[in-house]
Amino acid sequence: MRRLLTIIDLFRIDAANPDLMRAQMRALQNQVPLLYVILAMNSAALAVTYHGVAPNWVTLYPLCGLLALCVVRLALWLRRSRRSIDETRLAAKLRLTLGLSAVLALGFMAWSNTLFVYGDTVAKAHTLFYVGTTMIACVFCIAHLRPAALLVTLIVTIPFCLHVGQLDSFVMKAIAFNLLMVMGGVAFVLMAYYRDFTRLIGQQVELERLSRENLRLANLDTLTELPNRRSFFASLDQALVEAERAGEPVVVGLVDLDGFKPVNDAHGHGAGDAVLQEAARRLREVVGEAGAVARLGGDEFGLVLRGAGGAAGAMGEAIRTALGAPFRLPHGGSAQIGASIGFATYPEAGSRAAVLVERADYALYYAKANSRGTAVLFTEEHERRLRTQSVIEQALRHADLSREMSLVFQPIVDVRRGRTVAFEALARWTSPDLGPVSPSVFVPIAERSGLITRITAVLLGRALAAAKAWPETVALSFNLSMADIASPQAAEGLVAAIRASGLRPGRVILEVTETALIQDVAQAQTVLETLKASGIAIALDDFGTGYSSLGYVHRLPLDKLKIDRSFTSEIIASPASRDIVTSIVGLARNLKLDCVVEGIETAEQARLLDNLGCVLMQGYHFSRPMGFAETLRYLDAEAVRSITPVQAVA
Repeated sequence: MRRLLTIIDLFRIDAANPDLMRAQMRALQNQVPLLYVILAMNSAALAVTYHGVAPNWVTLYPLCGLLALCVVRLALWLRRSRRSIDETRLAAKLRLTLGLSAVLALGFMAWSNTLFVYGDTVAKAHTLFYVGTTMIACVFCIAHLRPAALLVTLIVTIPFCLHVGQLDSFVMKAIAFNLLMVMGGVAFVLMAYYRDFTRLIGQQVELERLSRENLRLANLDTLTELPNRRSFFASLDQALVEAERAGEPVVVGLVDLDGFKPVNDAHGHGAGDAVLQEAARRLREVVGEAGAVARLGGDEFGLVLRGAGGAAGAMGEAIRTALGAPFRLPHGGSAQIGASIGFATYPEAGSRAAVLVERADYALYYAKANSRGTAVLFTEEHERRLRTQSVIEQALRHADLSREMSLVFQPIVDVRRGRTVAFEALARWTSPDLGPVSPSVFVPIAERSGLITRITAVLLGRALAAAKAWPETVALSFNLSMADIASPQAAEGLVAAIRASGLRPGRVILEVTETALIQDVAQAQTVLETLKASGIAIALDDFGTGYSSLGYVHRLPLDKLKIDRSFTSEIIASPASRDIVTSIVGLARNLKLDCVVEGIETAEQARLLDNLGCVLMQGYHFSRPMGFAETLRYLDAEAVRSITPVQAVA
């Protein structure tokens, strides 16, 4: 009984598998029209052979009826191929295809058997050829629908072979047996093909499911289950397109939690995560259907409010009130935090997503700097302040870089040996018109304006000259920007400058940030390999702060990892920071890379990091950045400290 049910299942449509039926219908839409063309051409050729040999009521009339049915079905399939598949009728359409396959198989098999008795040896040979070739072609045209393919094979092959095998001709009996064996082989191949096809569809469905899940996760902040930064910008772009079409305003908001870090430090990451989750829930509740909420990173959230216009103030007040209420902590007690908010309105503040976010970020910065805990809307006054950056850019363009730019150096210390192993060169700019300008201000402007390569050329030459005065054991660490690793030609220029300086390339460490690398990882890899081939060491700066460092760090020709100071600042109070540092140190050790920890400000931090296996450190605890002359005095003092006094012999 079980075997009988198994055999019956071979001829059933798998209506419980809609993905398979959908794939079968797509395949049949492409191949069934070809089946009808083959069937019509082969049948017409056989009719020509028997025309005048067999009566017309046998040769032509049945064929005309069968071909008329084929033409109608061909037209229906061609029209269906231009329309989307009706998901609700898949099973019914496949069952109809199965039934029509059986009807056509019976019709053409009966017609060819009837013709067979009228033919001479040549005509009969044509009939045998017609049955064999047409059968194989048609079966493979409907191979994706196993029940139909098997049914057609059985309906045609068995009756025809029985009919031919009853003739008093040993050759005909042999041909019938041979045809039966061939069709058995075709059925075997058909079963294997269908099994692989079904498995492939299952794998595709699972792959699509995983792809959708990956896409969801790629656009989701897993902690708060809010959209993440990527999704935020996608929503903003879409909102701007729709706003331009409808002529409605859009408000972009950035929300930063005030007082979150002390809660995180005092109560641990579990409490901090709970606060972020509750903050996300409250934001969703306040914004509701008026817009979208996303977590951009850390304790910063983004808002896209459609059609809000002048309602930004009311929304900001509602958000401040919601986030100002006490937060219940997981292990008891509560925490009180606030929120600073920056808003920018389309089209007043800008028409592009990046510009609006920049304006909202400036409004948020203004709120935190001047009236923490409030909501600030970007205005023309803020626009005027931003224009100051344009002034800085113009001053930078006309600056005498060799005179206005200078360097300070901060030591990188091997704490186990108590020796300075390198100095990191840090840029300083004193404009005759603007006065001292912070690197955090002028470097991004220089990068955006394309001036950074000129600055790099001037400062690198000066840093190389300084390094020649240091002991052979002290290296120079120099920061590169995105433009400096933009092409192999840029890398060759760096190599040429180092060789021209006379400093041994092995004493030069070039630092690159993840932000610079992820613009084009393949290009960066090529450039860094060019530098590495010249003997120059490569360090990845600010490691651990990006989203994909681990995804490509093993691909790049690195020598050092520099752990970002954000982990160091929380290393005493945050077990998570200690775990991250320990993991990065272990990763560096496994990859045979040196590891430098930045931002060491206290002896307690240094001792703890030493216990975690960190050897190379940098920060104010060891020394603030100093001028070139001071580096020489610093190294002399360090050499004196390392001399062990020799006691006099009594």
